[in-house]
Order: sequence, then C-alpha cells, then structure tokens
Amino acid sequence: MTEKEYYQLRSTTGRDRVFRTPKALIEACNEYFRWCSDNPLLEEKVFQHQGRPVSADIRRMRPFTLEGLCNFIDISLGTFKTYEARQEFASTTARIRQIIDNQQFEGVASGLLNANIIARKLGLVDKKDHTSGGETINRGFFDFLKETSARDEDE
Repeated sequence: MTEKEYYQLRSTTGRDRVFRTPKALIEACNEYFRWCSDNPLLEEKVFQHQGRPVSADIRRMRPFTLEGLCNFIDISLGTFKTYEARQEFASTTARIRQIIDNQQFEGVASGLLNANIIARKLGLVDKKDHTSGGETINRGFFDFLKETSARDEDE
C-alpha cells in the first residue's frame, strides 16, 4: 500500500460513534441527570437580619435540557439527532426527551422553575392574535362570494 492509499486502512467512513449501544447512551444520560440533581443552581439572596445586610445562597432546581445533556456527554445536538434517526436508538432517545420534558414540566408545576421560560422551551406558548381583532383570518372562497353578493344587492 502506498502513502496515497492510507485512507483504505479504515473500513468505514466518518467518525466512530461515541455510544455504540442504546444502553451506553442511557447510562451517560443518567450521569447527567444525577449531576443536575446533585448540583442545583445557586441564587444569592441579600436580606436584612437584625438591621444588617446578610447574603445567603438559595438552592434552585437545575432543569434538565437537551443542550445541557449534549454538553455533558460531549456530543453536539446534531449528533443526538443522528442517534434519534437510527432505528436501534429511536426508543432510547425518545425516552431521554420524555424524561427531560417531564422534569421541566414538573419543575414548573411545583413552582421550582420559571413557567414562562420552560413553557417556551416545551412549545406550550399561549398565542394571542394581535392582528385580526378576533375575526377569522383564513376566509374561504364562499365567504368572499357571500360578501360580494351582499354588497351587490345593497347597491
């Protein structure tokens, strides 16, 4: 084999998968979930005690996030999506997303996480119409005909 044929030493193309099995992936994810539980966010609060300012660290729930998970297990979000597309990882990655969404939802429901931020993250945004004044925006062709014929009769 010549120097120019070194690429043939590799039997596959691309990088090796970080996680070869769904079990290896879920074990790494469980480490992230444990780390989040063991390392809450700290919020410094300043308050008055006997007329003097005192500060204290308040422990806040650290939400599970897919981005945080990917950073923790050292893969990109795109790589996670590649795992999702692989048949043998599909149920595992779906379960991982379910665990993350559930923890965020329960954190909001119990008042431990900010409802506005998590609702947006979970796609639970309350949409308000600011443009149509409550009117139907997608009027059909027959509605147009009724309005046109009513206008013609008035003339």
